[in-house]
Amino acid sequence: MSANQEAKKNAVEEIKELISSSKSIVLVDYKGITVSEDTALRKAMRENDVTYKVIKNTLFKKACEQLGITGFDEALNGTTAFAFSSVDETVAPRMVNNATKDCKALTIKAGYYNGKAIDEKAVVTLATIPSKEQLVAQLLYVLNAPVAGLARAFKAIAEKQN
Repeated sequence: MSANQEAKKNAVEEIKELISSSKSIVLVDYKGITVSEDTALRKAMRENDVTYKVIKNTLFKKACEQLGITGFDEALNGTTAFAFSSVDETVAPRMVNNATKDCKALTIKAGYYNGKAIDEKAVVTLATIPSKEQLVAQLLYVLNAPVAGLARAFKAIAEKQN
């Protein structure tokens, strides 16, 4: 096997690991993005534990085929960058969606969530879902509200009697 084929085989294995360990993936068309915009995007991605890479479409397609994932044929044309989120399903979609608002050169092509390829609209919908921490905080607030109200009522009764 030639060195080039060995390098491609290793790259496909690395991509398969990224896909397997990711909770969500966003495919992004980055044609026309400036260096400063790309640098800022990559920095923000790193700070939020999102792996952002430019990968050859053919290598990503081969990795998907080996993992039995289909549905990316239309999205794997032209320039494509990939945002892999292994911590939270909503982080990569949210970050890319916000970046497309700031940088008009970026467009969402497709995504991957829950073992399936999803379209741009589904990625945007996923981006609007609050993070796990926000959902837990909202739940705790809702559960704590009746108890806090009861405590305030008892305190008011105690103060009134004094």
